[in-house]
Amino acid sequence: MESKTKSARQTALMVLEDVFDRGAFSNIALNKALNSNQLSHKDKALVTEIVYGTVARKLTLEWYLSHVIEDRDKLDSWLYVLLLLSLYQMIYLDKIPVHAVIHEAVEIAKKRKKGAEKFTNAILRRIEREGVADIDLIKRKNKRYSIQYSTPVWLVKALIEEYGEERSLLILNSLFDRNKASIRVTDLAQKKELKEILEAEDSLLAPSALVKKQGHFASHELFADGSITIQDESSQLVAPTLDIQGDEEVLDACSAPGGKTLHIASYLSSGHVMALDLYDHKLQLIEDAAKRLGLADKIETKN
Repeated sequence: MESKTKSARQTALMVLEDVFDRGAFSNIALNKALNSNQLSHKDKALVTEIVYGTVARKLTLEWYLSHVIEDRDKLDSWLYVLLLLSLYQMIYLDKIPVHAVIHEAVEIAKKRKKGAEKFTNAILRRIEREGVADIDLIKRKNKRYSIQYSTPVWLVKALIEEYGEERSLLILNSLFDRNKASIRVTDLAQKKELKEILEAEDSLLAPSALVKKQGHFASHELFADGSITIQDESSQLVAPTLDIQGDEEVLDACSAPGGKTLHIASYLSSGHVMALDLYDHKLQLIEDAAKRLGLADKIETKN
């Protein structure tokens, strides 16, 4: 069982190890960690910022680190992730003093492995002293945009071919706009009441959605009893467009983490959804959610 005395950055490291090393979904790993650690509201917000920010800026952060680390493969995976999340804070979180970021990273490294604190301190102090490499010096345009916007080169190229350079840069820049936390209300008759309880707003996209600037909905009793479930606003548009009559047999070929699968199942009476995914642990997430929402008899999982 994980300790309930982890600091915010220790918790963020634990979540990011799950995401980067074990392929966990960032939102699910984050919710699990926040529920199992006794953190203040402020620290939960910090963990959330570090996790989502590091994931979003991963390619950029890796490029910066490549200029100060000679052989990444020789590093323990956890140590590399610790450097990524520390660098994210140093560059993008201007309200946190750099010395505090470095001190905490060194303390975490010291607890994890003897001697690792010296390497951690040396790398982060060098970046503090010298700054990071200049992305503008990358000559190849698509590569430069890839690093700047933390997006694969192939996708940058595809966007520019489809939309032109100017519009593509607007699209890429929008990727860093922080989404509101969104949920799906499972019974629309209760939406007004739940909106008041959660102090949320109506979604402008999906009739079944409520949104909030910040919110940890997975720990709410309304989540536990199935009144709400976490699902992106745009994802909630899929099931209604299928014009489901209730008796269909539906195949979701890439179903995890299950938001659309569960939503489709909620429209079915005698029909069923076959939910496919490569990994058993991801299918388990769908099965658990189906039980919570009372839809277990409508969904079959298979890999």
